[in-house]
Amino acid sequence: MKKHFKTAWVHIRRAPYQALAAILVMVLANFAATTFILAMFVSQTALRWFETRPQVTAFFEDKVTPEQIDTLRAKLAQTDKVKEAKFISKQQALTIYREQNKNDPLLLEMVTANILPASLEVSAHDLANLAEIAQVLKNEPGVEEVVFQEDVVKALHNWVGNLRKIGIGLVAFLGLISLLIILVIIGMKIALRKEEVEVIQLIGGSSWYIRAPFIFEGIFYGVIGAVLGWGAGYLLLLYLTPFLVDFMAGIPVLPISVLLMLEILVLEILAGAIIGILGSLVAVKRYLR
Repeated sequence: MKKHFKTAWVHIRRAPYQALAAILVMVLANFAATTFILAMFVSQTALRWFETRPQVTAFFEDKVTPEQIDTLRAKLAQTDKVKEAKFISKQQALTIYREQNKNDPLLLEMVTANILPASLEVSAHDLANLAEIAQVLKNEPGVEEVVFQEDVVKALHNWVGNLRKIGIGLVAFLGLISLLIILVIIGMKIALRKEEVEVIQLIGGSSWYIRAPFIFEGIFYGVIGAVLGWGAGYLLLLYLTPFLVDFMAGIPVLPISVLLMLEILVLEILAGAIIGILGSLVAVKRYLR
């Protein structure tokens, strides 16, 4: 085994530019993979956080009775589309208002519970049902206003879906390119050593003895590319974290845990090694017949 590693290293040193090309392609693929995995994690976390927030708020007229509110909550529950319907009384609304404006005494003096409306904060199991829930609330007697930012909800939902499709497509494309590059480079090296390989076969060298150095070389390209690509993605994340924290204020997404980054690294090393092995095996099978 040690001899195979040594032979693979000799192959790499004798053709440094080819090795550099293979590694750079793997770095690009893994950098893209790291970026999109992190983007998906942040987007999904933000979406899950948003789904736990009240997404539709119905403000009641002062004349509404507790019986009407209970009837409305029961009606929403029967749809099986509502995750939670939380009633906020006038006094609770005042408490929330005071907490949000505790640093502005002037605003606190001007507002009392009597001028704040009671409300019903509704969360849905699926964001796609929010428009229907909002329409039900609008048609109910005693409901003065329904706040539902439909454009924001749809934009967030579409963003996550499109990001997933683009990320999977791009990473798959770069992974295929990486596989082809390794195949071509290993194939060129096998072609250059065709006479050497034939001599080894004539003196009784096993198939594994001939193939092993090229397979280890492919693994080297895959693993080094994965580590460097992951490292570049992690450095970019650390650099952008202060800006992203300010941009996503209130959403508990960042900073990304080190454990998650290590899981991504292990995943990419395994993927890089598999691509290296596949590329090498295909090249060896093609050129060593």
